[in-house]
Parts: sequence; structure tokens; C-alpha cells
Amino acid sequence: MTGFAHVLKPGRIGTLELPNRVIMAPMGTEMGTPEGLFTEREIAYYTERASGGTGLVMTGISAVSEDYETLNAGLCCVHTDAALPGLTALADSIHAVGGLVSLQLTAGLGRNINVIDPDRLPISASDNPHYADPSVLCRPLEIDEIHVLVRRFGEAAARAAAAGMDAIDIHGHTGYLIDQFMSACWNRRTDVYGGSVENRCRFATEIIAAVKANAPGLPVSFRLSVNHRFAGGRTTAEGQAIAVVLAAAGLDLIIADDGSYEAMDYVFPPYYLGDACMVPAARALKDVVSIPVMAVGNLTPENAEAALAAGDADFAGIGRGLIADPEWAGKLAAGNRADIRPCIRCNSMCVGNAFFALPLGCAVNPQVGLERERRVEKADVRGHVVVIGGGPGGLEAARVAALRGHSVDLYEAGSKLGGVLLPAATPEFKKELRAMIAWWERQFTHLPVSVHLDTTIDADSLATFEADEIIVATGSLPLLPPIPGLDGPNVMDVLDFHRGAPVGHNVVIAGGGLSGSDAALELAGQGCNVTIVELADELARDMIVINRITLLRELAEKGVRILTGHTVTSVDADGLTATGPEGAVHIAASTVIAAFGVRPNTALTQALAGRDNVHSLGDCVHPAKVGEAINAAFMTALVL
Repeated sequence: MTGFAHVLKPGRIGTLELPNRVIMAPMGTEMGTPEGLFTEREIAYYTERASGGTGLVMTGISAVSEDYETLNAGLCCVHTDAALPGLTALADSIHAVGGLVSLQLTAGLGRNINVIDPDRLPISASDNPHYADPSVLCRPLEIDEIHVLVRRFGEAAARAAAAGMDAIDIHGHTGYLIDQFMSACWNRRTDVYGGSVENRCRFATEIIAAVKANAPGLPVSFRLSVNHRFAGGRTTAEGQAIAVVLAAAGLDLIIADDGSYEAMDYVFPPYYLGDACMVPAARALKDVVSIPVMAVGNLTPENAEAALAAGDADFAGIGRGLIADPEWAGKLAAGNRADIRPCIRCNSMCVGNAFFALPLGCAVNPQVGLERERRVEKADVRGHVVVIGGGPGGLEAARVAALRGHSVDLYEAGSKLGGVLLPAATPEFKKELRAMIAWWERQFTHLPVSVHLDTTIDADSLATFEADEIIVATGSLPLLPPIPGLDGPNVMDVLDFHRGAPVGHNVVIAGGGLSGSDAALELAGQGCNVTIVELADELARDMIVINRITLLRELAEKGVRILTGHTVTSVDADGLTATGPEGAVHIAASTVIAAFGVRPNTALTQALAGRDNVHSLGDCVHPAKVGEAINAAFMTALVL
């Protein structure tokens, strides 16, 4: 018995039988050709998720039209028959591994369009301000233009059916063009497409009808934001009313989420929002519609099972979790829950790449988007690899080297694996980071990896002379500026705090980067009175903007005092002094936490200089994010 009976139970969407209740939620990949056609790279990415046991794979958006706006390069388009070969190849590839595939169709982005075309205004339901540049007003679509888009949906649906797609999804959420029509906050029309809920939904219901007429028998789903999560946006009650209208139009499935560009952290929920953060949206729709509802948003196997068992949803939409591990469903079915690689919800290389029009990547799964090119195969010559440092870079390097068939000895100076990842992951909102350490440890149980804890390796250690290849992943050291009093008894490094060093009630954190800001959030949650002092004009300036939105909101809600643009000049027994735009200020505190950042620990790399079998990676080369260290480690070990 796997313990995930509801997740693994077969399901039905319209006429389509699914082997389980796991659906890959639609996510953009930025892997298309410049013309917007599916590529072999993208097909391999989706196929890997289908072969991993996913009940239904949904693609990212494909535009049905370029009549009134043009999507960014890399996003797919199905507005002409030129799309048919790629669509057919995708369907054939997924069917070849026993999978099912749904094509997501979009009318466009409207006021959320990424780049404003100088030759034509962005479009919308009404003359709404463009999201990124409110000085630009959108052009309301004319009725005949709405009819063109509806017809384009029918044409695209016919192509999807001809290509062998199993279902079609309509992209209707988070304030994109269809949502702009459905939402009272953006639709001020006085014609048949504005006013009442039914009128505002008319564009959507006509699209549903056109899709069903042109792809007879194919199930049709619709992604709906139940609550926009901003003042003046859609409420849950309005979302429920819209869902009733959409269901009556003949939908077979509604995907329930929350958010909008005005609350973008709900569009791509970071770790701060916690588990199952949008299951209440699915529950709200289950209360008013009889068709199946899919929940999304930071779902783990456990809370997906709980949501389905409680009747809060009928299907579990797994997005970034399936980026991190394409075998998410298959491992559950095999009873191997512990082998599912966690998504750490960092957004850095999935959403972050999309923001810069780069192909999808993953912090914890370096094979994403390069499934064919980055196959881990046995090395022609197998040897002895010594990995020095048990942080994320060292752990991933050891795993991949062992998969290549090498015998691996991993040396860690501390008493536990994880490096700085272990203490940094103490907050509950970072529990998936802790889970990554356990995942690596689990992988080592069936790989030729010997772990040596409490063992310091230097250039004269016998292990370095016995190794065919040496991977140095010794991490970083705290950066401590020459500030008077910073060596006082009331001062601790941020990692010492995470390791459990006691703190007083009044705490000042010197440094407002990600480490200092997360520590402040954790301390404030424990009831401490916290102040952050930061030299720059903003906190966590290197953090992806989506995660930062939630961080700043939660810091404000928990009453954390923030002093940006201030330089710490001294520390004393009663707190610290900082100089800002209005001069010097003293902040009283019983504990001062130093979070000035880190510097590379280059001692071993320098001591081993001259040996041609040494490979350094991660923070000991330059301070990097977790994903950068993991990806560098994977690539280093892949060629050994």
C-alpha cells in the first residue's frame, strides 16, 4: 500500500480516462523556435514527464492568433498549419511512452503583454493601463475583432485534434486577455461583452463553444483565478459566479488558482507561501460546480493526497514539482516517495529564466530542457573520485559521479551533510531545502558513495593522492568587515543563529540580503523585535522579484523595522550604530547578527594548484545560489 490511493486512483475528464489524478500544470518553457513552433528539445521535455507516470501532461501557452498582438520569441503559436508537424510530433512522442497530452491555447496577454509593440497599442477588454507602463492605455477590442479571436480558437482546436492531442486547455487566468474580459475590474464595456457576469464571460463561453465544435470529443479545461488577491480585483464570490457560467458552457475541468500580475507571487508561489497555498481556491469551486476541479500551488504528495481525500479537488496539478522530478507520479506508484526530488520553490531557473526569455531550467534538476543531451551514462573508464565538501555542490557531484560508475569518497568536515544549506534551511518555509539533503542521502544508499563525516582534508591528505579525480566544494566563509565591536560577545554570524545559538528579544541584523532577510522573518515569527540594517537602498536586491514580493509583505506584516541606505559603523554592548541619510542612529539590541555575505573558501583550491585532476565548484569559486552550485556540480561530474 503506497499511502497515496487518491492521487493514484484513475480519473476521468469528459471522455478521457486518466491512469491517475496527477496532471502536469501548464507552464511556459521558452523552448520554441523564433517562429513559435515546437522543437525537439521541448518535445523531449514534455515526453520525459509523460514517461515518468504523469496522468496528463499539459503544455504551456500556444497563441491562436497574431492578429492583434505578438508573443515573445520562444513561446509557441498554433495560428497556422505550420504548427501541425510540431504538434503531431509532440502528440506522437507522448503517446509512444503511454502518455496523454493537452494543448493549452491562449487568446493573448492583453494589458500584461511583455513588450509594447511601437506599431500597435496593446489590446484589452477596455482602455486599461498597460501593466508595466501605466502611461500606455490599451485599445479595447472591437466586436468584430473578438469574433476573429473566437474563430481562431476554433481553427487552433481543429489543428490540435488533427495532430492527435488528447485534450485542450484554455488560458483564462491571472489577468491575461480572457480574464480581462471576465473581470469587473478590467471590463467596463457597455456592449454584449460587458456588464453582467454572463456578458463578461461571453468571450470565454464563445471560445469554449468554438473549441468543442472544432475538436469534437476532446475534453476542454479552463484555468481560472478564483481570487485576484489585490484590492479591487476579483473576490472569491465573483470567481465562483464566473465558474458557474463557464461550467454551464460545457467545460470538462476547471483548474483553480489565485493571483494576478498585481499579486504575482500567487502566480508563481515561492516557498514563503507554504504548502497547498491555493487549495482553498479549488475548494471554493467544488462548492458551486459539479464538474471536476484541479488544485495547484505548492502541492507535495502528502497534501495533494489530503486535498483529494477531503474532496477539496478532483485532480492534483503539479507544476514545478514535475520540473524538479519528471517521475513524481511514477515514484509514488512504485512506493518510492522518498526518491522524489523536492522542488525547493526558489523560482530561480524556471520562472527566473522565463523573465529573461531564456529556456526553462531548474535549480535542483540540471537535466531540465536538455533531457536528451544530458543523459547520465556510464563512463568508459571508471575510477576513484574524491569529493571534498558535503554542501549542495559536493552532494550533487558525488551523486552524478557515482551514477557514471565511479567509486566516490565524500569528505565533510562537519558532523552532518548539507553544508550551509543545513543551517540556512531551519525555517519551516524552507523545509524543502532540508528535504533535498535527505534526498541526496537517500540516493547514496544505492550508489557507490562512501561518506566520511567529521573529516578535514588538506593538500597532504592521503585521500587526495589516491584519487583519480578531485572535486573541491569547500564552500564559503563569512564576510566580516572591519567594524569596531563586531567581535563582541553579543554578536553572532547568521549561520550561528540558524545552528541554534540563543538570541535575545531585541535583535538587529546587520545585512539585508537574502540570508539576513530570511533570518529576520524567522525571528519575527518567533516573537522577537527585529531591525534590519542594510547598506543598499533595498532589501534582498539579488532575489527574484516574485519571491521578494512575498518576503517584503511578510516582513511588514510581522513588524520588522527596516533601515536601508544605512552603513553599520560600530557595535557595542547595547546594540549597533549606523549612519544613514539623516546621520547616525543607534539601534538598541541584546543580540547583533552579522549577515554581511560570504567570501569563497579558496584555501584548499590554492593548496592543490598545479594538479591536473582538481575541479573546484560552488561557493569556493565564487558565492553562488544553490541552483548554480548544483548545476555546476552536475556538469563537472557528467564529464568525468
